[in-house]
Amino acid sequence: MPPPVDNTVEIARLRQQVVELLQQQNKGAIVKAGAVHKMLKLIESLNSLNPSVSEAIVANFIGLSALDSNKPIIGSSGAIPFLIESLKDFENTSSPQAKHQDTLRALYNLSIFPSNVSFILETDLIPFMLSALGDMEVSERILSILGNVVSTPEGRKAIGAVRDAFPILVDVLNWNDSPACQEKASYILMVLAHKTYGYRQAMIEAGIVSALLELTLLGCTLAQKRASRILACLRVDKGKQVSERFCGNLGGATVSAPICGSSSSSANPNMGSSKCLEEEDMMSEEKKAVKQLVQQRLQNNMRKIVKRANLPQDLVPIHFKSLTARSTSKSLPF
Repeated sequence: MPPPVDNTVEIARLRQQVVELLQQQNKGAIVKAGAVHKMLKLIESLNSLNPSVSEAIVANFIGLSALDSNKPIIGSSGAIPFLIESLKDFENTSSPQAKHQDTLRALYNLSIFPSNVSFILETDLIPFMLSALGDMEVSERILSILGNVVSTPEGRKAIGAVRDAFPILVDVLNWNDSPACQEKASYILMVLAHKTYGYRQAMIEAGIVSALLELTLLGCTLAQKRASRILACLRVDKGKQVSERFCGNLGGATVSAPICGSSSSSANPNMGSSKCLEEEDMMSEEKKAVKQLVQQRLQNNMRKIVKRANLPQDLVPIHFKSLTARSTSKSLPF
């Protein structure tokens, strides 16, 4: 007779699924019954924002907003301005749990639904969150919300319009003690870099190249991949700038193989050959200037990396003189 089969684990799993299903049904039923509007009216009826009532309502919004079908209803109800007002008020009057977890979690749940981003942008949440980056207790969740916002065109425009947005986000890439923040910040910057040339230039001005080079060496796997993609975008821009510079030096002429053997130069072979030599000299000087700039940038960036890693400073010149001597501009990430 075979031994009895122990189904305890399977039964417990099925029970959990039933509980979750009932919870989801309850969340949907609560919202359909008009609980969201009733809670907001309760807040409006109070003379001042009561911290205990606000915390209770925010906690309710966390559970209700977890259900996807509830997200558009809650987002369009006016709950987002209430949550942002609560977030700012909790800054000074409430517990860290309410500020760091509940309010930001509710806002994150709502930001997942793209249509809710427009309601977020009607407030000053984006500048407020960017200014709050640096507080390690809230930064990861803030970056998660910004990661949802940046997925929409209007969200990207709102982030790019905030003063010092790029220096703030680039600074997050240097938080070696917070890989999750590095991953999220690199995602936001990657989306912005992919979409708009002006944003890429703002990133370069904010010093993103050295931060990305360091991230490709010392960051976690996902952050390394995203840093490499951003560097690829910047490298394309650098190639276009060099190409435009060549064309500018040549008076807008197109550089191609038939220049030396064209019919216009056949009447005077000496003129054609001298023109070719001049063009080659200009291109040669351009390449020398680019190579020199590349070598300087590599050594400067690596000195910063070595300094962060607390390695001997004399390690840089020995290692990178040989590296830059073998490198070409085609293999460089900018």
